[in-house]
Order: sequence, then C-alpha cells, then structure tokens
Amino acid sequence: MNYEKSCGAIVYRRYHGNTEILLVRHIRSGCWSFPKGHMEEGETEEETARREIKEETGLDVLLDTGFRETVTFSPKRGTRKTVVYFVGMALSHELIPQQEEISQLRWLEIGQAAETLSYENDRIVAAKAKAFIALMK
Repeated sequence: MNYEKSCGAIVYRRYHGNTEILLVRHIRSGCWSFPKGHMEEGETEEETARREIKEETGLDVLLDTGFRETVTFSPKRGTRKTVVYFVGMALSHELIPQQEEISQLRWLEIGQAAETLSYENDRIVAAKAKAFIALMK
C-alpha cells in the first residue's frame, strides 16, 4: 500500500458582512475543492499548507491550527491518502491561479459552498469550518 499526505486549508475572508471561503477547481479532475498539496520532505503540515495555498492561489494566509481536520480516502487502487485541513484567513487579496493545476478560483459565501464542492468529505469539512469560524467573530 502506498501512503500520501497533503495539507491545505479552508481559506476565508470577511466581505460585505459575509464570510466567504475560497474554492479551487482542478484542471485534471474538474473537481471543486480547497487549496492543498503534497508535503515535501522536511516540511511541517503548516508549512505545506501555506506553501500550497500560495502556489495555487497567490494568497498569503494566517493559519489557525486550532482547527485541524483530516480526510482519508483512496484516490486509486493501492493508495491511501490523508489530507490535513486547517482554517486560514486570507491576508492578501489578489487571486493568481496556478496555471498548471488550477482552472478557476471562486469566493463563495460559506453557507453556499456545499452546493459547489464536488466531494461529500469536503462538504463535511466546510460545515465544521463554518462552525469554527463563527466562534471567532
């Protein structure tokens, strides 16, 4: 069995009184999810999440490690993948999609994101993130 680990975040911003989260659409799969990517040797989970968010979206984020959710699944036969998600507040504003991997970036009101997310696991994480972010107001 092969094991993979990725890290990312539910990136949010406050916009006109609403809380919005950022979704990314991957070129290869066409699926909507959160920014994330594979850990590199010597990186912490937080370092991986910040690097991948910056690479995929162009954004700098302030991670809140008080929120840490994991999703484990099998992307292909013989492979087990774990993704660690944090919550991250966007510190910059200009979105720059990574041309090789990301076809679209979209801010959505946090309560409406579930309609766009492609996977049930991501919808569950988004609901948990919504509750966590609401406590920070």
